[in-house]
Amino acid sequence: QVQLVESGGGLVQAGDSLRLSCAASLRSFDAYGTGWFRQAPGKEREFVSYIGMSEGSTFYATAVKGRFTISRDNAKNTVYLQMNSLKPEDTGLYYCAAGIGAVPQRGYDYWGQGTQVTVSS
Repeated sequence: QVQLVESGGGLVQAGDSLRLSCAASLRSFDAYGTGWFRQAPGKEREFVSYIGMSEGSTFYATAVKGRFTISRDNAKNTVYLQMNSLKPEDTGLYYCAAGIGAVPQRGYDYWGQGTQVTVSS
């Protein structure tokens, strides 16, 4: 059974940093594009960041560009999201997703359950 398990969320103050991790039980993990999405209360889920099979291909939502960094360790089947200079508007449930045919905002086959990030002002 394929699983994506997120961790690293928490309650922080504005300006703080967090690093989210997504551990995947996927064979040939390096064949999957992987993304991070978030959903704030009362809002639709939105794209945050994507990393392709090759670490050279990364994409970010405008709202997080310059503050968040996505990376992956294929040997550990894990994708990371380093979040710096956090703002209250970054608050939400953060999900990771993976898909062989995934491009930044679509094509994901598997989703995790999410990890909560709360940023206080």
